[in-house]
Amino acid sequence: MDLTNQKTVSEAIEYRRSVRVFKKNTLDDAKIKECIRLATLAPTSSNMQLWEFYHITSTTILEQLTEACLGQNAAKTAQQMVVVVARKDLWKKRAAANIAFLSSQFGDKPKEDYSKREKFALNYYQKLIPTLYFDFLGIFGFIKFLVFQIIGLFKPIYRQARSSDMRIVAQKSAALAAQNFMISMASINYDTCPMEGFDSVRVKRILGIPSSAEINMIIACGIKDETGIYSAQFRVPLEDVYFKK
Repeated sequence: MDLTNQKTVSEAIEYRRSVRVFKKNTLDDAKIKECIRLATLAPTSSNMQLWEFYHITSTTILEQLTEACLGQNAAKTAQQMVVVVARKDLWKKRAAANIAFLSSQFGDKPKEDYSKREKFALNYYQKLIPTLYFDFLGIFGFIKFLVFQIIGLFKPIYRQARSSDMRIVAQKSAALAAQNFMISMASINYDTCPMEGFDSVRVKRILGIPSSAEINMIIACGIKDETGIYSAQFRVPLEDVYFKK
């Protein structure tokens, strides 16, 4: 990526606004792809990386997505879009990828020669992750929830063990990646608008995304028009949200 005139992290955060109207300037596909790569470096629970990113450049698909986004201005004028998808349903595949990676890092040696730390890392993905993510009609998740609450009466324990809890975990990670993407875009003077107003069923149909996946957000991309920011930025006072203990 060309680093000319690239903003610092703090500058990019200060610069980023939700832009509702974009100019017709074309965007560099490669730069946006690089921003998506940077998005994948975001923190993610247990390194599961339960996300996907759909980079939309086709004018036909952009028009379809604009309708699915309820015709809002950010979608109408976007030159490109990035659809961030949470894929909790891919937990087995991602766990297997982590196991393969760890095994490659530990070297070609018998498993009995693994250190305690190496065995713990493998067991984490082979045993703990399936315990957290596996469910059947919500029944197993409810049983885990009850068991963990009982254990929690006697010692600290991770309590969010239901399928709905793991769904939230996947959404959190996807949102962190989306923020990475938008800050990366801001750093190269590209503008964005994260959109939550959309018909998720139609979006999945348009992009061929399975029903088991969930749309985290759709991000409109472009260069902001002079009318693209509707008002001065408002934030509640820091003292209302900052608590030092």
